[in-house]
Amino acid sequence: MDRLRQRADFLAVANGARVNNPAFVLQSRRRDDGGPIRIGFTVSKKNGNAPERNRIRRRLRELVKRLDPVSMQPHHDYVLVGRRDALSRDFATMLDDLRIAFTRPARHTAKGPAKARGQRPDRATATSRKPD
Repeated sequence: MDRLRQRADFLAVANGARVNNPAFVLQSRRRDDGGPIRIGFTVSKKNGNAPERNRIRRRLRELVKRLDPVSMQPHHDYVLVGRRDALSRDFATMLDDLRIAFTRPARHTAKGPAKARGQRPDRATATSRKPD
């Protein structure tokens, strides 16, 4: 298992499937090459100061170390996006959540222009204003 390190790889995975949990969001994307499973970790500044973000990131890395790699799909990239609840949530519960996230069918997100998502462009930016 390798690590994701380049921004372009993180952005590519962000457009893939995702599974939400209280302590993290698991994003995944299938790759067309025959490379190993790659995983990345990210925690935004809204989750606290640097020591808190580092603690969240360390807890996420430890979760992945304790998880059986067989539960991950081959030729996939994964990103774990840490949330504030990862600081206070029980570690065993988080490990169970991660196992479930890897087995749960992921919700695919459609990002991009409204036309590409199959929506009418005039409805993509609907506002709650009343007509004049």
